[in-house]
Amino acid sequence: MTTDPKTASVGQDRVRIDGPLKVTGTAPYAFEQPTENPAYLFPLTSTITRGKIRAIDASAARALSGVLEVLTHENAPKLLAKTDTELYILQSRDVHYFGENIGAVVAETQEIARHAASLVRVEYDTEQEDTRFRPEHPERYNPGKINTGIPADSKQGNVEQGLAEAAVTVDEVYATPYEHHNPMEMHSVIAEWDRERLDGVLGVLGERPHLRIHDASQGVSYERLMLLPLLGLLPQQVEISSPYVGGAFGSKGIPHAQVMLTVLAARLMPGRAVKYMLSRQQMFRSVGHRLTTHQRFRLGAAADGTLTAITHDVQQSSSRLKQFAEQTVNATRHLYAAPHRETSTRMVPLDIGPATFMRAPGEFPGMFAQETAMDELAVKLGLDPIELRLRNKPDTDPESGKPHSSHHLGECLKEGARLFGWEKRQAQPRARQEGEWLCGMGVAAATYPRQMTPPTKASVAFREGKYHVGIAAADLGTGAWTVLTQIAADALKVPEEDVVLHIGHTDLPLAFLAGGSTGTYNWGSAVMVAAVNFRDRYGLTPAEGDEAEGSAFFPDEAKKYMLDAYGAHFAEVKVSTVTGEVHVTRLLGVYDPGRIINPRTANSQFIGGMTMGISAALHEESYLDSRPGYGHVVNSDFAGYHIAANADVPDVQARWIEHPDPMFGPTGAKGIGEIGIVGVPAAIGNAIYNATGKRLRELPFTPAKLVE
Repeated sequence: MTTDPKTASVGQDRVRIDGPLKVTGTAPYAFEQPTENPAYLFPLTSTITRGKIRAIDASAARALSGVLEVLTHENAPKLLAKTDTELYILQSRDVHYFGENIGAVVAETQEIARHAASLVRVEYDTEQEDTRFRPEHPERYNPGKINTGIPADSKQGNVEQGLAEAAVTVDEVYATPYEHHNPMEMHSVIAEWDRERLDGVLGVLGERPHLRIHDASQGVSYERLMLLPLLGLLPQQVEISSPYVGGAFGSKGIPHAQVMLTVLAARLMPGRAVKYMLSRQQMFRSVGHRLTTHQRFRLGAAADGTLTAITHDVQQSSSRLKQFAEQTVNATRHLYAAPHRETSTRMVPLDIGPATFMRAPGEFPGMFAQETAMDELAVKLGLDPIELRLRNKPDTDPESGKPHSSHHLGECLKEGARLFGWEKRQAQPRARQEGEWLCGMGVAAATYPRQMTPPTKASVAFREGKYHVGIAAADLGTGAWTVLTQIAADALKVPEEDVVLHIGHTDLPLAFLAGGSTGTYNWGSAVMVAAVNFRDRYGLTPAEGDEAEGSAFFPDEAKKYMLDAYGAHFAEVKVSTVTGEVHVTRLLGVYDPGRIINPRTANSQFIGGMTMGISAALHEESYLDSRPGYGHVVNSDFAGYHIAANADVPDVQARWIEHPDPMFGPTGAKGIGEIGIVGVPAAIGNAIYNATGKRLRELPFTPAKLVE
């Protein structure tokens, strides 16, 4: 990206374009999209964990004034291809997990729908269920491949030999719990069916069904592709919009059952929109979660700290209905050098709802294990944990042997140590105390890979003196409205005020979803190519209606390199000797993110990830009641499921070392949405050990674990 630095927009601090709309409450989210005379849906959900529906008595609900329809498996429209078992709902009497959608009531108001749902009586034939996660589960299995498409297992060298040759070893188990996303905007959807007239050269050819959806979605293009085969429709028959999304963290990456439930209900009421917004409690049932993990991590090292062996064996939960195999071992395969390496992934099948993406899926739980184990190794060696990481920084990718396109982890660690005052850290635990509080510092590395994405396109059109840039991207609060406008302005060589951005609609050029930290470099590349094509075709004086398209571009030579973002997290904590309470007093992240498009939105992304990391480290845990006949999350609200509040985040700062990486595309930007969270819990846990001498290997770090 080459622009005149005097007029460049990219790299400049810009206030969010959508900011005024959001702070004034005028940005229309999915549930607020204007609809005429809508009906409202409330779901019927299973109260057993596994079995079959014997009978449904909806007579009392149907008799209630204001009830328009009761949807069950008995009258639900038929779905076609069973391409996604999570979306293939109401097609049989089967129940797969507690809280599964088994029907819905549609009424004139939300209140009537909810009351009517309580009047429906369901009888079941129960079957033996299993919801208790245990690593030794007799049915655990090898998924073959994990979510990124790579093999579940890997092996290089001879691990047992590497461990035998080691002067020092670590062999420990680390665990992470179920977690739920809980964005501020609950999942919500509006669906409406109508008839679309087909015109031909000889006149009207007929009509066909047309479906319009407003959804809280991280990617409308991807959502439409998932819905089409189930509904048996062509792309032109489905229109989805999602211009504003009030947080997602992965939970809105793909459509979940509530979208199909609303679509099926609306199918019974053609011409009338049906609206549904989940309650906070319902968010814990059927829109995904972070799976739980049990990870055995082994390290072997020579006396000087050089690693001789790394093994990472993961057991993680999975829904029997739909597998979600996280790439928990991914960072272990690439971050540190060792001649002997082995990783494995096994899934534990349970009668629970499907898991889904949650900020930095796989890398987050995996790096908690890896970076805690590295700290334990540093303690055993009597070596500074930063120095241990620097001594094992690979010259090339340890698994593939490819060179790195850019690799500034060492720079992040060193700069972070300088900024954080690492030289003041006492290596001996319990060496610093202030009254009842023990104080300590910890560090962890961070990495997140470039994800491969399907083709992404953008368009540029000149209308009424403005350049209208279109791409079916999504802004989850990440700043896409702003940074894509900046990228377009520089590529077109015009002021930002001359660019009008259009996102979040399937009528726009196809774009990959907002996930995997791909948005800015993937969408930005497509916007840049479209802008260049526009200028090449029409020059600097386009005519009204001139338009051009372009696809995201990545250099062919990028295939020769390992492409990753890096970072380092530094945490300072104090721990009460009386209550075991943990306070994070300071948190610093230093990152290697390629080119920064907008410092303001980038800083927000980094700090947001770090705050979410504090939340996971100290509070977040979904308690699944695994007793027979239950199988639900018992703390399914903010009274029981704790997340970080302002008092938990007193001093969180982000810095970066800017080295544009052209292998990520013409923007030179890497991903930043998830690199901010991956190492945070390990850094906090390592700081707790430095403060107290007690090693915690299971998230979250609650007071009970420090006083027991």
